[in-house]
Amino acid sequence: MKTSVCYFVLFSFLILTGFTVSSDREIRKKFLLKVMTYNIHHCNPPGHDTKIDVEAIARVINSEKPDLVALQEVDVNTERSGKGKNQAKQLAEATGMHYYFSKAIDHGGGDYGVAILSRFPILDSVRYALPVHADMPEELRTVAAVTVLLPDHRKLLFASTHLGLKEPNRLLQAERIVSAFEKNDLPMIIGGDFNAVPESSVMKYLNQHFSRTCALDCKPTIPVELPDKAIDFILYKDKKHFRVKSTRVIEEKYASDHLPVTSELEVLF
Repeated sequence: MKTSVCYFVLFSFLILTGFTVSSDREIRKKFLLKVMTYNIHHCNPPGHDTKIDVEAIARVINSEKPDLVALQEVDVNTERSGKGKNQAKQLAEATGMHYYFSKAIDHGGGDYGVAILSRFPILDSVRYALPVHADMPEELRTVAAVTVLLPDHRKLLFASTHLGLKEPNRLLQAERIVSAFEKNDLPMIIGGDFNAVPESSVMKYLNQHFSRTCALDCKPTIPVELPDKAIDFILYKDKKHFRVKSTRVIEEKYASDHLPVTSELEVLF
């Protein structure tokens, strides 16, 4: 009798375990990730002088319901956007997401840089300053990166950046980004305003280490009226970890001077 009970318990356990493994595989197979990159122009709608409209940026994000957002041109405690106002935090609260801010420069008594919003818990974060050539000074730049915990307990590295205005500096900064993350084994996605078009030397270099979600046909993202240049991209590495399902440029002309980009990726790792 005891032997029969033991076999029944064992059989039940194996069935339950098999079901759990099968379900876990099914979750992994079907998991889709929606990513956005958005240069928010410190929440200042173009053509509206000093107006700050955080709610407008939040509406754009909420309408798209991304899981991860790379933000550029973010103000924290600046005179122009409001002392005591942290735009990364404000947007996180308005969208129900976690956030991380990475300072690039001092600005108007506060900080200015890039940020990340995540629907998933942030386990770790890191900031890297990006270099410029000594004989080619310009505004300093940064890259923010977070490790997030996905719903099925996998980990993902997500980053946001904004490269410089001068091509030699952009190339130097792209090299720094590659070196900063080349030893990280986690699957990675990075969104940003790269200030570089797809055929530029900067993007050609990054193409050697990342894949763009708009591999062939990258729609223009600036200016918001009659856009004619694509400089905002979502990149990922490596191809075995992701499959791009769609990429769109959102036609939103009020909130910022850049159009946001969204991509849906199937997670394969």
